[in-house]
Amino acid sequence: MMLDPDVCERARLARDPRFDGRFFVAVLTTGIYCRPICPVRAPKPQNVRFYPSAAAAAEAGFRPCLRCRPEASPGTPAWLGTAATVSRALRLIADGALDQGSVEELATRLGVGARHLTRLFQRHLGASPLAVAKNRRLLFAKTLISDTDLSMAQVALAAGFGSIRRFNAVFRQTYGCAPSSLRKARRRSSGRAMGQNGDFLLRLPFRPPFDWQAIIDFLGPRAIPGVERVEADFYARTIVLDGQSGWIVVRPLPDQSYLELEVDFQEPRALYKIVERVRQIFDLGADPAQIAAHLNQDVKLAPLIAANPGLRLPGAWDCFELAVRAVLGQQVTVKGASTLAGRLVQTFGETASRGQDLGLTHLFPTESAMAAGEPAQIGMPHARGKALRGLAAAVRDGRVVFDTALGVEPLEEQLTTLPGLGSWTAQYVAMRALNEPDAFPASDLGLLRAAERLGLAKTPRELAALAESWRPWRAYAAMHLWRSEAAAQDRATTKAKRKMRPRKEEHVLQASG
Repeated sequence: MMLDPDVCERARLARDPRFDGRFFVAVLTTGIYCRPICPVRAPKPQNVRFYPSAAAAAEAGFRPCLRCRPEASPGTPAWLGTAATVSRALRLIADGALDQGSVEELATRLGVGARHLTRLFQRHLGASPLAVAKNRRLLFAKTLISDTDLSMAQVALAAGFGSIRRFNAVFRQTYGCAPSSLRKARRRSSGRAMGQNGDFLLRLPFRPPFDWQAIIDFLGPRAIPGVERVEADFYARTIVLDGQSGWIVVRPLPDQSYLELEVDFQEPRALYKIVERVRQIFDLGADPAQIAAHLNQDVKLAPLIAANPGLRLPGAWDCFELAVRAVLGQQVTVKGASTLAGRLVQTFGETASRGQDLGLTHLFPTESAMAAGEPAQIGMPHARGKALRGLAAAVRDGRVVFDTALGVEPLEEQLTTLPGLGSWTAQYVAMRALNEPDAFPASDLGLLRAAERLGLAKTPRELAALAESWRPWRAYAAMHLWRSEAAAQDRATTKAKRKMRPRKEEHVLQASG
C-alpha cells in the first residue's frame, strides 16, 4: 500500500507511539528495520525507507532490530478495515493455514484465486502470503526466545516451523546469528523462569488508548460461571485446544501498552494459537485513532467516541461457545443468560483438571455433548432448548462451520436456516466470534434504545440505514451505543435510589417516633 513519506518521517522523528505498528522504518546503512518508536539515534532521512509491514521490510532484505524488537509491536497494519479478504486471510494464517497448506488452498477457502490473493497482499502489506506467514512465525519465535525458557526445539514447534533445522536456518538468515546466542544475550525483566511445566508468561502489545475498564464491564456480566472469572484487575478462563485443556489469565500492566498473559498449558506448540485467540478476545489489533477518526464524522456519535477513547470490540475464545451464549441470551437479561450458561456447564461440561484455585471448575461443553443432552435439565423453555440442540447438532455434523474465512453474509445464511436463530444471532456471532469489525445487529433492543435516546433512529430499518455511514467500523459504533445505554441505565438507577432515600429530617422523626 502507499505510505505518506512526510507523515511517516514526522512520526519517526517524534517517535510517536500512535504510529507503532502502522509502518516500519528500514535503514539502508545498517540493513536493519525498526519500529517508529525505536530509541536509537535517528538516521538521516536519505538513509531510511518506509514499509507497511514487518514482512515487507524483511522481503526487501532488512533484518529486525534487536533494540526495539519489531516482534513486540502492536501489529496494527494501516490496511485494517479496507480489505476484508486480507483481514480474513491473516486470521487463517494465524490459525496455521499455511503451516501445512498452500496459498492455493488458502485462496480457495476465501473464494478467490491464488494470484489475486497474492496481489491483494502485495498491495496492502507489501509482501506475499508466504512471506507474511514466515515473518509472523519468526517474530513469534523471537518473543519465545526472549520471554520464556523453552528449548529451541520447543520454540521451533510453537512458532510453526516444521523442524529445528529449518528454524535455525531461517533464524540465521534473518538475524545473522544462532537462536541460542540470542537467548544468552537476552535481558530478562523477571527472575521467574517461564516455560517450565506448562507455565508461560507473555506480554501482548496494543496501540493506546486501551479501555480496560470498558472491556471488563462488558465481559464481566457475561462471564460463564465455572469457565470464566472476571475481576477488576484480571480475566481468567479455562481453555480447550486440540483435545487438551488448561487455563489463561490476562492482566493489564499499569502505564504500559501491554497486557500480561499467563498460560497454563502442557503443549508449547499451541502457544501461537492461544496468543492469537487472546488477542482477538481483547481486540489488540485495533487502531483506535483510525476508528475514532472515521466515527467522529457523525456529529451525534462523536460525543460517545470522546467519552470512551480506546473502546474495543470484545471477542470470544470459541465460536461455538459464543453462539450458544447468544442463544441463551434470547429474550432474557444478561444476568439470566449467565445463570443458564452456568447450569449448562455444570450439566454437560467436563470438570477442569487445573485452575480450581482461580475458581475455574469446568470446561465448556462440546457440541456433541450438548446435541445429545436435554436442555430442559437446565430450565430452558422448549423453543430455545430446541434451538440450542439444533445448533449443537449442526456444528457437530458440519452443517454450520465457524470458519474465519467466512464473511457476515455466508455465516448468516448458515445460521438462519436453523430453528430459533435469526439475523441478530448471526450478526452478534460474526461481531464477537469472527471479529468482524463491520457486523451490526441493528434489531438489538439495547442499540435501539440508545439510538432513540440520542435522536438517531427509532426502528431497526432506520438504524441500519444510518449505520451505513459508519462502515467499515459498525461493530465499534455498536459498542459505543451499548456503552452509552449502560451508562444511561446506571444514572437512572442511581437517581431512582436517591429519590427513594428518606431525607435526613425524616430519619430523625422516624427514630424519635
